[in-house]
Amino acid sequence: MRLLFRGATVIVALAVITTMGLMTIRPSLSEAEQTTRAAPYGFDVLDLNSEPPGARSEREVAPALEHFRGWISAVGAGVALTDLRDMGRPTDACLIDPRDDSVTLRSVPGSGAPDYPVVELLPEGLPYDHTMAPMGCVPADYDEDGDTDLLVYYWGRSPVLFMNTEGPGATPDAANFTPHELVEPVQVWNSTAANVGDLDGDGHLDILIGNYFPDGARVLDPEADDDTRMEMQQSMGLARNAGTNKVYLTEPTGEADEVPVLVDASDALPEKASTAWTLAIGFQDLTDDALPEIYLGNDFGNDSFLVNHSSPGQLRLKLLKGERDITVPKSKVVGNGSFKGMGVAFTYTDGAELPTIVVSNITSPYALHESNFAFVPTGDGSELLDDTIPYHDESESLGLSRSGWSWDVKAGDFNNDGVDELFQATGFLSGDTDRWPELQEIAMGNDELLKYPWAWTNFQTGDDVSGSETNPFWVRGPEGRYADLAAPLGLAEPDVSRAYAFGDVNGDGLLDAVLANQWQDSRVLINEAPDAAPGICLRLLRPAAVGDAHRPALGARVVSAGDDVPVQTRQLYPANGHVGVSDDILYLAAPATGDLPVTVEWLTEGGIRSAELELSPGPSTVELNDDGTAVLR
Repeated sequence: MRLLFRGATVIVALAVITTMGLMTIRPSLSEAEQTTRAAPYGFDVLDLNSEPPGARSEREVAPALEHFRGWISAVGAGVALTDLRDMGRPTDACLIDPRDDSVTLRSVPGSGAPDYPVVELLPEGLPYDHTMAPMGCVPADYDEDGDTDLLVYYWGRSPVLFMNTEGPGATPDAANFTPHELVEPVQVWNSTAANVGDLDGDGHLDILIGNYFPDGARVLDPEADDDTRMEMQQSMGLARNAGTNKVYLTEPTGEADEVPVLVDASDALPEKASTAWTLAIGFQDLTDDALPEIYLGNDFGNDSFLVNHSSPGQLRLKLLKGERDITVPKSKVVGNGSFKGMGVAFTYTDGAELPTIVVSNITSPYALHESNFAFVPTGDGSELLDDTIPYHDESESLGLSRSGWSWDVKAGDFNNDGVDELFQATGFLSGDTDRWPELQEIAMGNDELLKYPWAWTNFQTGDDVSGSETNPFWVRGPEGRYADLAAPLGLAEPDVSRAYAFGDVNGDGLLDAVLANQWQDSRVLINEAPDAAPGICLRLLRPAAVGDAHRPALGARVVSAGDDVPVQTRQLYPANGHVGVSDDILYLAAPATGDLPVTVEWLTEGGIRSAELELSPGPSTVELNDDGTAVLR
């Protein structure tokens, strides 16, 4: 009898194991299905740059970090799209290339715009040496004089504002961008993310800087053998010993080319959000008050979800965590994940008033196989004001949970059907020697040792960690599930990538993309979608602080209501994500015939304003005024 019982138990156990195993097999498209689903899309891939003289594949680092300098050198590629020449489309790129630690402005290949000599931005006259390296570039009109300035952030020093002194329309030249310290005196920061938007509702741009290694740590200084601040993460899943994230409220002086007055509001960041190892920053208004909530993608610890309760001059941010039930793994709760948050994007689906929040994590098979997140709304944004997060992770059912060692993720409509696609950057170190076994040992080790550099294994030139992964191009199917169609579109190259920037660079009404790669050439993806529907490129402007100038209306929201295209919702936050900054134009699918009705909302001193517009296919520019009028020009 006992043997029969044991036999039945074994059979039941095997059945359960088999069933659970089958449940882990992901549905996949056949080759024919992939070809069919990929048919509406097409891209011409061009090189954005070429290998610079003296290119290297690692950086000099502090002596304590020398044995794993490959790991320390694995970030730094970034890209932004912008319109410095006033051509009505983003024909200029601000590129960070770690092979020579350069920040350059260049004409985007395939844009049809005239070429010009590559312009290198150096902080001439400011402290700068080989212990400092650029990480990202954020174009915006910081002084509100009607032209585009550039914020560059670094490892080894605090950020620099390059103020545009020539004005819109001029061919970029280094002499036209005057460097100024963001903070004085200069600080030793190690910044890995930045975003801009009106956080307190006073009508001016504010700056949030995400810092990584501890403040003062001379990570890239080969002479820093006495640096006691040199620490790694204190935990694989709960680290809170990073550099301090910084928030600055700004107020333009009213004079062109002057750095705005900056007020340090960093104390408004809750401590757990302030000292996280931040790699990505997302802004999005989720409570209908025109103030953006903040999502911080944090490496080695909980991401931070901050609800914005601010008023002009008073920044108030509240850290929330989602609720968990028996069906939800702890790490898939908003603000409670122990994964490696490295990118964030917002995409509105099926007419939802709240966006789905897509977050990149490490999902390499047979390695640190965590999960990307796709937080789908389950309620109303007003619940956030009552300290409840109306979101639930559906990444697995949506097909987005696994992609590799993931970084930046961006959402955009690449065939003008009103439904967003997603590009995601993946890869870490490319080489011939697989170092995942050693990394697994670190991941499984005692957290008490993790912060000490000597406890880390070797990662150097020739070592490989997720170096052969390909960047997914996620396309949403009619049933709502996403599929990666990079392969049938010829995009499945084993790039080690970091960031994307989106914009219609050639003015044909189709969204293009620029890809920043680490230690290799970066690329331009010119959109050649066959038979794509018409598109609308909508530039929204607000009055600036200088004369009659206008500036991009960052934070404005547009909701469409066309009959033969889906409801489309867009908010203008170009710098969302990880070191990739899209242009400051909103892109909408247009109906096959007639105009597209849209509602535009923006914040003024008198409160939230709203206007109804009818937009035709092609480029449109709308001035959003303080009196609530929206003037189409």
